[in-house]
Amino acid sequence: MRRLLVVVCCALLLSPLAAAAQAFTVSGRVTAEGGAPLPGARVEEVGTANATTTGPDGRYTLRYDAAGAVLRFSRPGYASVERAPAGAPVLDVTLARVLALEGLTVVGTRRQDRSATGTPVPVDVITLADLTPAAARTDLNRILQYVAPSFNANRQSGADGSDHIDPAALRGLGPDQTLVLVNGKRRHQSSLINIFGSRGRGNTGTDLNAIPVSAIERIEILRDGASAQYGSDAIAGVINVVLKSHTDGLEGSVSAGAHNASPPAGARVASDDGLDGEEVVVGTTYGVRLGEAGFLNATAEHVRKDRTSRPADPTQFPDGIYRRQFGDAEADNFGFFLNARLP
Repeated sequence: MRRLLVVVCCALLLSPLAAAAQAFTVSGRVTAEGGAPLPGARVEEVGTANATTTGPDGRYTLRYDAAGAVLRFSRPGYASVERAPAGAPVLDVTLARVLALEGLTVVGTRRQDRSATGTPVPVDVITLADLTPAAARTDLNRILQYVAPSFNANRQSGADGSDHIDPAALRGLGPDQTLVLVNGKRRHQSSLINIFGSRGRGNTGTDLNAIPVSAIERIEILRDGASAQYGSDAIAGVINVVLKSHTDGLEGSVSAGAHNASPPAGARVASDDGLDGEEVVVGTTYGVRLGEAGFLNATAEHVRKDRTSRPADPTQFPDGIYRRQFGDAEADNFGFFLNARLP
């Protein structure tokens, strides 16, 4: 009799612990407002690390221990929802869209199985057709300097070959640590080593200005280190130049500009009109279809840049005559690009 009483008391004492340790399993389907399944949605038990994600059909299964557990359902672009399953075996949830995502851009890859969760990094997509007239800049370096927040490039003066090949970089790192791709393929670096105190001293970068602006459809800039995927030359980031592929025939453009460099009052310079740094850019692109799905796109561009004169402090020349010239050298740049595809 005493032994039976002890067994009953132990059972009464352990029954709350058994109830508390009871495991629950809930499953269900997460959908959008229209009924479409939402793959990759996160289902988590609030206040714990217990979580799972939905499959391609939007279905999930989660085990939890607390009877009063609250589950949170979330997905980027949708409002999160919290529900208490209360021991129910099935819990379906519908998420409302709050942000329309424009899409995913993967820089420099031709793989078809990349997903949004694999590239959580900032990417700038720059369309040259819309940007060039507003930026009022003729070469690629200055266009990117104008629009990309982490891109740095400046024209050199008196720095040997760097006067004609501007060293450019991302995030303030060396020019040789920025990977440049053309249509997803590596672009070769120049043979010039930057010396004489120029930016990127001791580095060899890629001459972006050798790519005609008229041949570019858009530029994708990965503003984060990508050395794990591309190698040590992508520590600063990746710039992918996508060339035009249209087949609409012939198109062209002409732009010109100059700088009003009028000298201070009383100073005398060789130029009479007070203008310098004249630039004239003439570009033309011709596209034609090849077969069923191929194309041939040819671009030619000529850039004529006159020298600039940025004199020093006028007080250094008491007689008002500038005996030395300060500024950019003149240059003629002719570029030709051919972009073709034949499946």
